[in-house]
Amino acid sequence: MWSRGRGLRGVLVRPTLAGQFLTLQATVLLVALAVASVVALRQGEADFRDDRGAPLRAAAQDLANLDVVREQVTTRPVPLSLSAYAQQFQDRADATSVQVADTEGRVLFGSQPGDAGRRMPLRTDPERRVLTWTGDLDVDGQHSIAVQVPVFQDRSDRPARLVGFVMVADTYPSIADRAGELLPDLITFLGIGLGLGLLGAWLLARLIKRRTRGLEPAEIAALADQREALLHSIREGVVAVAPDGTVTVLSDSARELVGLPESAVGRRIDELDLDPGLRAALVGDDEVQDRVLVLSGRVVVLNRNRVVDRGRQVGTVTTLRDRTELMAMQSELTARESITETLRAQTHEFNNQLHTISGLVQLGEYDEVSRLIGALTRRRAEISEAVTKQVQDPAVAALLVAKVSLAAERGVEIVLAEADPLPRLEPELSADVGTVLGNLVDNAVDATVAAGGTRIDVRLGLEDGEVVVRVADTGAGVPDGVATEVFRRGYSTKPGDAIGRGVGLALVQVVCDRRGGRVSVHNDAGAVFTAVLPVRSEGER
Repeated sequence: MWSRGRGLRGVLVRPTLAGQFLTLQATVLLVALAVASVVALRQGEADFRDDRGAPLRAAAQDLANLDVVREQVTTRPVPLSLSAYAQQFQDRADATSVQVADTEGRVLFGSQPGDAGRRMPLRTDPERRVLTWTGDLDVDGQHSIAVQVPVFQDRSDRPARLVGFVMVADTYPSIADRAGELLPDLITFLGIGLGLGLLGAWLLARLIKRRTRGLEPAEIAALADQREALLHSIREGVVAVAPDGTVTVLSDSARELVGLPESAVGRRIDELDLDPGLRAALVGDDEVQDRVLVLSGRVVVLNRNRVVDRGRQVGTVTTLRDRTELMAMQSELTARESITETLRAQTHEFNNQLHTISGLVQLGEYDEVSRLIGALTRRRAEISEAVTKQVQDPAVAALLVAKVSLAAERGVEIVLAEADPLPRLEPELSADVGTVLGNLVDNAVDATVAAGGTRIDVRLGLEDGEVVVRVADTGAGVPDGVATEVFRRGYSTKPGDAIGRGVGLALVQVVCDRRGGRVSVHNDAGAVFTAVLPVRSEGER
């Protein structure tokens, strides 16, 4: 409906598609960087623990195994010279703290002047304190990796006994320090990522714009809303079919006319339960104008148009219009026209007869006048008697009498065959029989006159609870291959510009289908149409 969305850009001021993609990618990238930073910081802490654990453990074990420490740790007061050993091993291990404590955890000496007298955080499970331990501790308020090694005093006159602990600790680098180390890499990664994201967003936006004909997401959403509103509001049925036969659009009106479920969208035409004529009309690749179909007792006019984009067909759009009421009205107008023509023919005939009588009177041929009036009276009485003997329904009988007179004026004789008499019918059935009979007789007269024939045979009666109407003309017959399509596509032998062309037979099928009956045609001397209408319609059974 809009080639480039110009109808919406004036009212929808939204970020462009490229801008939205760039914002989305930048957001995703920043979130990924934040997650990566947290993971890198945690990984840096683990790497620091792995790297520092071994040298700290070695320093602590060497200090705990010094003879001077093992001998002097139990003396009180502890010699000040031992602090020099603590300082030495601190420098050797590049640690931040070295402490030696007794078995209760009281620090005896350390690498810092104020260490003596403090409490060393020991492991809570006393039975495992005799083992070397490495882990995280808070040392002097700093989160540190620490190694604790037991100190044993081993004398020849007594068994070895636990006399203290050596702890060598190193403080973890602060988050700021670790972030400072990672910052150059993060900035580099962020720059590369933003550059790639900008390029990717631009390329993706161009690709999507090409596929969406330059429409922005808000415009596409607005068009989709408008399309849904149109599909739910228009009374004509709309069916869009892709080149592979898949239904892409199905309006509410089309679904009601065709009798399809909502799940039909996205399925192929050949997978749906459709009338064969409708299926063939929907999947064709040519254009169709005003094709008449009869679907479930409805007269539907179908138009199919090709959808072409850049020289390539991308599908078809078919519109369906319910013309049942219109065709019924047109049939009624045709019936009125038939009655008018019958009255005109009778008027013409009466005028001729009156002129003849008037001339005979002027000539004084009174006996001839009497014989003429008697012949005319007998002829009318014979027609009426022949019709009323076979047809007891007044409306149908009157229609047939009128058709006999009209056909006679055109040089065609209507012969009523003997059958079980047609009784008086219910008003609705009488109207349906009149519609079927009138249309079949009119078509038969036209076909007979066109072929130079002179006779039409009509059989009208009640058989096994059904009204049977059979009309046989002496025309050219129905061409081969269209016996079933003649009722569906408005087939007619009339000229292409004739009023009501193809309406009569389609209406006959509609009436028969609505009552649960049927209509068929075959060729004999000409075309023979047979319509069967149950006395009770499907809704009354």
